[in-house]
Amino acid sequence: MRRLLPALFLAFLLPLAASLAACGEESPVLERIETTGEVRIGLTGDYKPFSWEEPEGHFEGLDAEMAAALAEELGVRLVIVRTSWPTLMEDLAADKYDIGMGGISVTDERKERALFSAPLLTDGKAPVARCEDAARFATLDGIDREGVTVIVNPGGTNEKFARANISNATLVLHTDNATIFEEIAAGCADVMITDAIETRIVARDYPTLCATNPDAPFTQSEKAYLLPKDEAWKVRVDDWLGEMEASGKKRKIFEKWVE
Repeated sequence: MRRLLPALFLAFLLPLAASLAACGEESPVLERIETTGEVRIGLTGDYKPFSWEEPEGHFEGLDAEMAAALAEELGVRLVIVRTSWPTLMEDLAADKYDIGMGGISVTDERKERALFSAPLLTDGKAPVARCEDAARFATLDGIDREGVTVIVNPGGTNEKFARANISNATLVLHTDNATIFEEIAAGCADVMITDAIETRIVARDYPTLCATNPDAPFTQSEKAYLLPKDEAWKVRVDDWLGEMEASGKKRKIFEKWVE
């Protein structure tokens, strides 16, 4: 059995290595994966439906399942690395993980420092509030008023959007993204502007909270997997995503966690 496992592992990676050599491409990431026998996936563990950590050390969600599928495809062990939105790019630059998953938005700022996989979905920013107040916060003009408290998690595109669009309302940073919606339900804040896909999950999980216009968000942006600047590694990830799409496996995973 010990002899069989390395043979199976090489069977996965040798065709890829031959292809890269033929194209004159080298991949530090793939070489490290082959050497260590593991792929490191960066997840924040605080963003449903993509990933959340409960109990500590156990990750669930759409991208936790996609991460397991990638490791299986590569024939290596899955290692989940806990990252955060404020440290997402720094952790990638420090080589703490090979691929960042978990609902990462594609932005020009991030593209300057990293690569992205083929897009997974298109989403945008939309509000979520207590149901009795949801109609008041259907527009940015309705949200950005004195007396309104807008809550946001720091370090990601939610904070960037809020700081660019909120000047009259009170903006409150809440560092624990896993409990941020409890603050709204409890009346400690009025509204949060986040990705439309998350507002739908929140409305399902919190009976007193409602998503407003998730099908017509304020913005549009793509979500994809975050990669170091390693073109050959991006090709391998994109090929895998194409295979997941063609086989219907990606659709099944998305439907499981989003519907």
